[in-house]
This record gives sequence, structure tokens and C-alpha cells, in this order.
Amino acid sequence: MKTLQQQLGNYGLYHRSKRNVLTHFFGIPLIVFAVICLLARIHIPIGAFALNGAQIAVFASVVYYLMLSVSLGLIMAVLLVLLSIVAAPIAQLTFSHWLLISVGIFVLGWLLQFIGHYYEGKKPAFVDDIVGLVIGPLFVLVELLFMLGFYKTLEHEVTEIAGPPKP
Repeated sequence: MKTLQQQLGNYGLYHRSKRNVLTHFFGIPLIVFAVICLLARIHIPIGAFALNGAQIAVFASVVYYLMLSVSLGLIMAVLLVLLSIVAAPIAQLTFSHWLLISVGIFVLGWLLQFIGHYYEGKKPAFVDDIVGLVIGPLFVLVELLFMLGFYKTLEHEVTEIAGPPKP
């Protein structure tokens, strides 16, 4: 398994333009939220309990993030749980409203992503490495934390791999 630095550095190779990163600050959370909304409608009985698809996806994602970094994994856990709580009422809507809202948010998120990659002049990272779909949300969190002055060592390590940001 690649290290946190390798994953973020590899993802960063596709995200050096500040305009691209900015579109990702909005696009990726919208996509993640839409996926959680879609998966929250799927119920899976497990004994006396029932889990929904979003709970399973969030759990699996958080386990992966925790394997990369305990502190970042915990932050991602909080954020993903909050998104799941906000998504729950959407999953309870009528089928057509749930689907329209979820797919609409999903499409808007991807539209922002592709606009950003137009500015970047590069294809999305997941085209070359499907893990990029899971690293994207973590990358957005880390970029925000870098902007706030946190994780300076990690920022330096990622920049060593990906290169400096471009205007």
C-alpha cells in the first residue's frame, strides 16, 4: 500500500493549478455528498440490525483513511458522518425527488471537476489510478489544512512529489 505522502503526491501531480484546486473544494464535497445520498437509500439487513450503503461506504473509507493517517482519518470520519446525517432526510424523500436531488448534485460536482481539469490541462487522477476517487476527498481536506497553516511537513513532502502549485 502506498503511503499518505505517495497517495497525496501522486494525486497532486494532476492538481497544481489553483483554479483546479478551487473547483475541487466545491466539486468533490458535492460528489461525495451525492454518493452518500444515493447509497443511504440502500438498506442491508445484518441480523437484527440494518445498515445502509452509505454507512458501509463511510466505514470502509474511514478505515482506509485511518490506515494512511490517524489524525486525518479522524477528521474525515467526522466530516463523512456529518454528510451522512445531512443526507439521511434526502434518502427519505420520494423516489423521484431523492433521485433528482442526488443525481443533480452528482452532475454539478463532476461539472466543476471537469472545469477545473480544463484549467489544469490534465485529465483527472482517477483515470490513471482508480484510488484517486478515494484520495480526492482527503486531498481537498489536506489542501484546506495546508492553507490554514497545518501539516507543514506533509505539505513539503507532497510538494516534493507533485511540484509547487501554479497560479
